[in-house]
Amino acid sequence: MEITPQTADILKNLGIAREQLPRHIAIIMDGNGRWARQRGWPRVLGHQQGAKTVDTITTACARLGIGYLTLYSFSIENWRRPREEIDALMQLLMDYLVTKRPTMMEHNVRLVHVGRREGLSQQVLDTFDETIRITSGNTGLALCLALNYGSRTEITDAVRRIAEQVRSGALRPEDIEETTISHSLYTAGIPDPDLVIRTAGQMRISNFLLWQISYAELYVADVFWPDFTEQHLLAALQEYARRERRFGGVGSQPVST
Repeated sequence: MEITPQTADILKNLGIAREQLPRHIAIIMDGNGRWARQRGWPRVLGHQQGAKTVDTITTACARLGIGYLTLYSFSIENWRRPREEIDALMQLLMDYLVTKRPTMMEHNVRLVHVGRREGLSQQVLDTFDETIRITSGNTGLALCLALNYGSRTEITDAVRRIAEQVRSGALRPEDIEETTISHSLYTAGIPDPDLVIRTAGQMRISNFLLWQISYAELYVADVFWPDFTEQHLLAALQEYARRERRFGGVGSQPVST
């Protein structure tokens, strides 16, 4: 994807070559509730501020020419939260998907859903599907929202799909390969992440893209997600560009996707 001269200057000042940028960034957006609690505010206000950060980082990635951005938006485990908070999160999501359609079109962003549809309300699905339809012709950044997502659930669902193919005779067990599994995941057709960012200083993966991040670089930011800025993103990209990616070998080499 093309980048503007202004963006090219930013990368030059950071010492990052265009080809050193990750193709796919995945982010565990952590700390909305704690950000609000530190201020004595309801948790929902932290989620509202976090949505503003989503807009900032999505726009920045689009300008940088990043191909894919996957955001851990709502996990399978998040259903254990209080119903009031879940309802507020779903309403916030729908409001975001509607109000940001013009911004997505302006920045050539395409929306993708990663996760289970079962369990989501019809209203949420309809809003998601309409935004996906509206942005489907865009050719820039793919914004992948991991909603109602859990990696173990994803792998379980993939195994069931493969088992059905074996039972029907469409697939032989001896023909099952890694690509068979990859193509059966929610992320089929999406390249594996090159860089995983987690905010709030937490050092865990939290059931996020366990299959896909086998060779991803990890970067932990010591700020809550609502405080994560474009400058924090650029710092993560600088660190990524400095790392030597070996993929099990003895020197840098590309990964086939």
